[in-house]
Amino acid sequence: MKKFIPYLPVVVIIVFVAITEYAQGRLLICKCGYVKFWEGVVNSADNSQHIADWYSLSHIIHGFIFFAITWLIARKWPLAYRLLIATVVEGGWELLENSSFIINRYREGTISLDYFGDSIVNSTSDIGFMIVGFFIASKLPWKITIAAALEMELLALYVIRDNLTLNVIMLLHPLEAIKNWQAGA
Repeated sequence: MKKFIPYLPVVVIIVFVAITEYAQGRLLICKCGYVKFWEGVVNSADNSQHIADWYSLSHIIHGFIFFAITWLIARKWPLAYRLLIATVVEGGWELLENSSFIINRYREGTISLDYFGDSIVNSTSDIGFMIVGFFIASKLPWKITIAAALEMELLALYVIRDNLTLNVIMLLHPLEAIKNWQAGA
């Protein structure tokens, strides 16, 4: 039990994000009234409402990236402290991603016209997937981690015409050509 105590602040951050999102009016679960483990249809009202979806791959990659960054800048720190930093960043992203500003940005600049933000279940699950990615990266050789990230990016690109890379591009500087390609035009 003592070895889990350093990870308690991570749980506190996740609870803080959930409470903050609830206070901001986010729904706890999907409007549909139930929770599924997997929602594979991207262009549906259920996307980003359940535990896992195609964007869960992006959150695993976030974990890979946060592990690499904390390894570079704080490799002598205990893993629990580095995970706490990663969880604060991911939790901050979830709060920002579910703000009106970012939701409107997605709706204006991408094909996500029906996106109204994540449910709290999805948002906290996204943080969980980041944590999974962080621990995977802590165990695997860096070359395998990079290969896994590339495979996940290519899989999402092939299946849903979106991934972390395109998501960042379309959030920061939307390109009509990408938007049209994503729409199947």
